[in-house]
Amino acid sequence: MPYFTRLILFLFCLMVLVESRKPKRKRWTGQVEMPKPSHLYKKNLDMTKIRKGKPQQLLRVDEHDFSMRPAFGGPAIPVGVDVQVESLDSISEVDMDFTMTLYLRHYWKDERLAFSSASNKSMTFDGRLVKKIWVPDVFFVHSKRSFTHDTTTDNIMLRVFPDGHVLYSMRITVTAMCNMDFSHFPLDSQTCSLELESYAYTDEDLMLYWKNGDESLKTDEKISLSQFLIQKFHTTSRLAFYSSTGWYNRLYINFTLRRHIFFFLLQTYFPATLMVMLSWVSFWIDRRAVPARVSLGITTVLTMTTIITGVNASMPRVSYVKAVDIYLWVSFVFVFLSVLEYAAVNYLTTVQERKERKLREKFPCMSGMLHSKTMMLDGSYSESEANSLAGYPRSHILTEEERQDKIVVHLGLSGEANAARKKGLLKGQMGFRIFQNTHAIDKYSRLIFPASYIFFNLIYWSVFS
Repeated sequence: MPYFTRLILFLFCLMVLVESRKPKRKRWTGQVEMPKPSHLYKKNLDMTKIRKGKPQQLLRVDEHDFSMRPAFGGPAIPVGVDVQVESLDSISEVDMDFTMTLYLRHYWKDERLAFSSASNKSMTFDGRLVKKIWVPDVFFVHSKRSFTHDTTTDNIMLRVFPDGHVLYSMRITVTAMCNMDFSHFPLDSQTCSLELESYAYTDEDLMLYWKNGDESLKTDEKISLSQFLIQKFHTTSRLAFYSSTGWYNRLYINFTLRRHIFFFLLQTYFPATLMVMLSWVSFWIDRRAVPARVSLGITTVLTMTTIITGVNASMPRVSYVKAVDIYLWVSFVFVFLSVLEYAAVNYLTTVQERKERKLREKFPCMSGMLHSKTMMLDGSYSESEANSLAGYPRSHILTEEERQDKIVVHLGLSGEANAARKKGLLKGQMGFRIFQNTHAIDKYSRLIFPASYIFFNLIYWSVFS
């Protein structure tokens, strides 16, 4: 092919190629099409697919045996501890325990976890890494129940620093035993302690200590209990010895509780005192009103029994006497003595009436005198009074007809004076009957019982408060 023909063919192909590269013109519709962002056309690159081989790990967990403690075979590893008490949930007198929720933190150094990094000051992990490394085996001595919170995930945090220092924190609720002394209950103060100790490592392998001394224990200011006032939180530490395994470091969280007394004043002391005072009402009731005095005494005795039973039902069965037991049982004795007091009054009254009845049967003349005296108290006139009214001395004896006539004449002449005198006798009769029906034991009991109970209260509150 000639050279000129080849040149023409080349230029033609070049023109066709240029025309195909030009954008096609669209038909005008009156709308302006906005250009689309260029980043939508670019596909994000997955770096995990581009990186070839296994990435470099900062923590070389797989290269070490973490079943052994750090510096195994060397000196004891120091493990610092601090605690933040979140809440003191309950105190149980019946079970003699307490429930506490706290944040427990451990501090130690494990050079096997050290890493070199210029950008990361520390790395934080959750509870999954805890199962792969060594952590202190701290447990709660004398605990009954305990658990680590797991909502919405395990409340465990692990923070590792470049030099190998480790912070291990978890949120725990523990129920532990507390030996309480109820000899002054409910005017008592209780001191309980939560004890921490390593289960496997003795003091030659692991040394537990409070990281910042007394500042290692922090509490929430909003902690409060219904029956107790929290007086003091403090920390101590000592060595515990087991004959089969050796010496262990033990840490103590001590707190002192003071019981609120006002609740027990309303529920126990005031009702018991009112029952004792109610039993004293029996001393002012007529000694011949047997149903009233007996029913009042039995009611107060049964009420005191109910109060004592209710208090003991909410308390542990201890072998010693509590302060509230002393108060309730002394009150019960006062109530019971008021019942016995009426039994004595009723018995002595019956004996006295029996003697008078025998005396009247033995001496009929005295019976007539007593009968005359009784008639006078009832508003009538006895034989001697009739003689005096008639104007005759008591030694002068009149016939029945003369006595009746003289009495009628005398009463007719001085009717107004006799009416006034009779009214005075009726008024004096009521007072004399009240005085006569009050036994001497009742008179003394009205003073002795209140004075004795007040004296007991003074001694009780001065000793136990």
